Amino acid sequence: MSAPSNGLATTAAEHAAALESAEAIGTRLGGDIRALRHEKDVTLATLAEKTGLSVGLLSQIERGLSEPSVKALHLIATALGVTIGWFFREDTETAPVADGVVVRRGARKRLDYGGGIVDELLSPSLDGQLELLLCRLAPGSTSGAGDYVHEGDEAGYLIAGALELTVDGTKYLLQAGDSFGFASMRPHSYRNPSASQEAVVIWAVTPPSF
Repeated sequence: MSAPSNGLATTAAEHAAALESAEAIGTRLGGDIRALRHEKDVTLATLAEKTGLSVGLLSQIERGLSEPSVKALHLIATALGVTIGWFFREDTETAPVADGVVVRRGARKRLDYGGGIVDELLSPSLDGQLELLLCRLAPGSTSGAGDYVHEGDEAGYLIAGALELTVDGTKYLLQAGDSFGFASMRPHSYRNPSASQEAVVIWAVTPPSF
């Protein structure tokens, strides 16, 4: 994959580091899910019933043996009474948000999903009415099987690559420079249709319900 001139492409070193930390990321996310489930006093069987995911898959996710898709994590979060934003983590080695206003590039909270999708939180916090994300989709990555819905409205701008967005069963192929917007309660999903190029999207959700 050639690096686009906007400088947002993942460097070889960053890509290697991401691969090396994938196991740790999966273990951490699974541990967070398990801890939250125990805090809410929800059994795996009950969580499976609420999400439609199998007990076996949920167990693998909690043990770090499998990473949830965007859709799966959304289902889990909703069933446990939180939003996906609850799972965002801040690297303890990075600088904090400046006065709650500015987020430095190296201080973004990240959320790595299974299948090659990474969200970086651009908003200083999720306490306001706007959630702003930088979403990176590896070639061929997808939000998960089928559509999903959640509260709010969302919009986005495709910086690099291509994005196939499905809303209410209609597929839209976006190229760099295209933008979109829709009510989040409309069934939707998305994927990177390219076999070789990363897609980079600025994604906004209001209120922070995702």
